[in-house]
Amino acid sequence: MALLEASGIVKIFGKLTALDGAALTIAENEFHGLIGPNGSGKTTLMKCVAGAEAPTQGRVMFSGTDITDASPAERARAGMSLKFQITSVLPALTLYDNILLALQAKSSLAALVFSRSRHELHDRVMGILEQFRLANRAGDPASALSHGQQQWLEIAMALAAEPKLLLLDEPTGGMSLEERRVTGELLQPIKTRCSLVIVEHDLDFIRDICDRLTVLDQGSVICSGSVQEIQASPRVQEVYLRRA
Repeated sequence: MALLEASGIVKIFGKLTALDGAALTIAENEFHGLIGPNGSGKTTLMKCVAGAEAPTQGRVMFSGTDITDASPAERARAGMSLKFQITSVLPALTLYDNILLALQAKSSLAALVFSRSRHELHDRVMGILEQFRLANRAGDPASALSHGQQQWLEIAMALAAEPKLLLLDEPTGGMSLEERRVTGELLQPIKTRCSLVIVEHDLDFIRDICDRLTVLDQGSVICSGSVQEIQASPRVQEVYLRRA
């Protein structure tokens, strides 16, 4: 059984059909890339999967349950975590407190009221920061980080909930070449515990970390398969040449 199966997804905004029967299937512990020219519907499909947009038609199944009408909060509780391109870290708080708040979202009200969770979660906070090479900045405000480091912090926050599926929308946008390389290294270890769907324009980056790719053009899936199959597809080559 697939972890995620979105089928027949249609999304209409007024007179614009952003998605026209798009489909996406994700296996457990799979890194899956969504690629396509600008305006092809990648982010809209991601939002329909995450619940940020309601599909006009179609169905979204997650872990065998129909979540088409579920709220984003319900999807998060089911094991889905989303990070959009624009960072949403709290810049005035330290890196430590940003991670702590992400972890406390799963704490009971009693633990929060009596301030027990901060002490109990300390080792986990530091472990997450260490995993993303940010432990030495734990006491710094998030605003002091570079753009790339803020992206890493937000990915770390998204993973704090221990999701089954992590959705990333253009996580390397605005990064330097070195930051992109490090981002790939930071993401690789999470494959042992969750699946990943990533929207990305950097084809070299996405090719290096993904098991499979789905290519969208004008709201429809034109090809889905292994990286090698996508690279060899005349249809994909035609789309990218046409949009170049």
